[in-house]
Amino acid sequence: MRWTIGLGAAIMASIGLVLLFLLTQATDNREMYERNYARLFAINVVVATSLLLVIVWVIFKLLVRLKQGRFGSRLLVKLAAVFALAGFVPGMLIYVVSYQFVSRSIESWFDIKVEGALEAGVNLGRATLDALSADLAGKTRAAASQLNDNPDVTVGLLLERIREQLAVRDVMLWGANGQLISVAGISKFEINPERPSAQQFRAARGQRLVAWIEGLDESGATKTPNHARIKALVVVSRVGLDMLSESRYLMVAQDLPDTLVTNALAVTQAYREYQERALAREGLRRMYIGTLTLSLFLAVFGAVLLAIFFGNQITRPLLLLAQGVREVAAGDLTPKSILQGGDELGGLTRSFAKMTQQLFDARLALEDSMEEVNAARENLQTILDNLTAGVLVLDAQGVIQSSNPGATRILKVPMAAYQGRKMVDVEGLEEFASSVQRQFDAYLGERVEHGLDHWQQSFELGGSHHARAVSGKHEDGLITLVARGAELPGHARLLVFDDISEIVSAQRAQAWGEVAQRLAHEIKNPLTPIQLSAERLEMKLTGKIGPLEQTLLTKSVKTIVDQVDAMKRLVNEFRDYARLPTAELRLMDLNALVTEIVHLYSGGNVSIPVRTEIDARCPKIKGDEQQLRQVLHNLLQNAQDATESAGRSGVAHSVLVRTHWSSSSGRVRLSVLDHGSGFPEAILKRAFEPYVTTKAKGTGLGLAVVKKIVDEHGARIDLSNRVVDDVVQGAQVSVSFAIERLTTV
Repeated sequence: MRWTIGLGAAIMASIGLVLLFLLTQATDNREMYERNYARLFAINVVVATSLLLVIVWVIFKLLVRLKQGRFGSRLLVKLAAVFALAGFVPGMLIYVVSYQFVSRSIESWFDIKVEGALEAGVNLGRATLDALSADLAGKTRAAASQLNDNPDVTVGLLLERIREQLAVRDVMLWGANGQLISVAGISKFEINPERPSAQQFRAARGQRLVAWIEGLDESGATKTPNHARIKALVVVSRVGLDMLSESRYLMVAQDLPDTLVTNALAVTQAYREYQERALAREGLRRMYIGTLTLSLFLAVFGAVLLAIFFGNQITRPLLLLAQGVREVAAGDLTPKSILQGGDELGGLTRSFAKMTQQLFDARLALEDSMEEVNAARENLQTILDNLTAGVLVLDAQGVIQSSNPGATRILKVPMAAYQGRKMVDVEGLEEFASSVQRQFDAYLGERVEHGLDHWQQSFELGGSHHARAVSGKHEDGLITLVARGAELPGHARLLVFDDISEIVSAQRAQAWGEVAQRLAHEIKNPLTPIQLSAERLEMKLTGKIGPLEQTLLTKSVKTIVDQVDAMKRLVNEFRDYARLPTAELRLMDLNALVTEIVHLYSGGNVSIPVRTEIDARCPKIKGDEQQLRQVLHNLLQNAQDATESAGRSGVAHSVLVRTHWSSSSGRVRLSVLDHGSGFPEAILKRAFEPYVTTKAKGTGLGLAVVKKIVDEHGARIDLSNRVVDDVVQGAQVSVSFAIERLTTV
């Protein structure tokens, strides 16, 4: 409020000074007065209106405060009224006196005698100029008679003599058609001497003599006194036989005295300004009265401002204390305003503000502590929400207090919906919850004795989520978990677990690779001697035994040879899986490879045909053509076997090989779709593990080899069932190659 009042007062004072300056300038400068009169009048009206509105607003605010019963409002109203009256009464007195003085003074400025004297001076100047013009015209006429009989070629010296006789500036002789015949004086040094106008030539022919004054316009203005001169133009007559020849014109130019011109101009200018001010005296009077009115408003406005300022100085400490007490009573402990004065009221406000500041600091410290706790809680919750591991917080009775999204993802149960319920009551987690409870009971019983701070155990959850401790045997559809438990403050229990099924699967694949390598080495060596021994035995005994024994021998040897061949094929598959060579990645056309391989599966005698959907937009990928050829053969053979085992055949149930380029993800996707019975749920989870198969005669190494080759290419393989109207219509195997990644290999 203090800054607002100070700024308003400064603005009003500045406007008043500017108006006063413009008023004094306008008084001495008529043109400036005329140019700025409308602007000055508009500013006066705007400032006066603004001051009136401010005063009305201040009075309204005071009345509102008084009506609301605010503390100190009556004192402010009294002070405002006193100061307003103190400023308004003297101001009105000065205004009335000044109004009368200005009105009468302005009227006295425009006296009739002064106007008559100025008009007489103007007339005197005009008469003097006219006399000079008439005198020069008479002398010019007399001089023209000297040129009557002189030809044009001899008038030069005569013109110089006339100029000296008349003591003039220039003497010129003009022809009838306006051409210059001769000149004497200053103008002969000019390239184009000033020529009389056609109107002046016509006047000279008609009147035989014409005179005029140059350099003084009708309003009396001139460039400089030196440019004012009198000119006379006289017709030079021909005498004798030459009367019919064309007339000539003598022009004489004489400079006017500088003093005469200056005085004439001064009188004319003074007379003009007097007339203009006489015409504008009403506007001048209105402007002075408007300025006086503005001064009155300024005085009243200043008085009201002083009333408010001094009233605030007196009542402000009391208002601060009253407001502060109300705010503290309402629970607002923000820092309170203080006064810098040295009196008792200022000291009281400082003491009160110090007390509230201490209370406020204590509250801020408490709020900061709460914010830190909340921030730590939010950080912990963010960490828990983004953990891949599952986290459960249980109480001593096994009631779920909180969980994170990782627990829902791993257990396949919406754990947040079971918050506040016992984990043993969650459908499918009964045995897992019981096992966890037993682990916590054993941990709490042995914690003090053995100095344990946590327990850790692995569990397997089957399709029905039955859990048990790992015993080394892995069944279809089991999820392997590793869980860790600890006790939290307040006897709460923390359970953290993670799905390690993929790790177990990888370890199992590695173990199978080692087993396959050992089996291939240990079994392959004796197979050839066995086959050779059986064939040699048949060869030695053939023809030496009876027909019955010969039949038995032949059948037995054939059985041995067939089984040895089967064992060799099995050993070769073991060897291929264990010793799959490292992929040699080169740029290759996947579409061309697919077309080439599918051509091998076409023909009239094929019961399960293969068709293609090739995306021509597919860019080249980096891959090992030989290994990818093996992948395609395995996938196509599996697709045909699955379709055939489902009892479907013909073109309507053909195997589909599809390629697709996704520019958004930057991947080329190869998909093989069949019309078989699909994968069982348990097989989908372990389809890429060795010896996991649904075929009666399969070894289960096909998809395992495919997975190993795909991993070598840095690609991704997915298996899924194709479901139409809740009915499985076959399976789909898709391999996607990342172009950006492969092109940087």
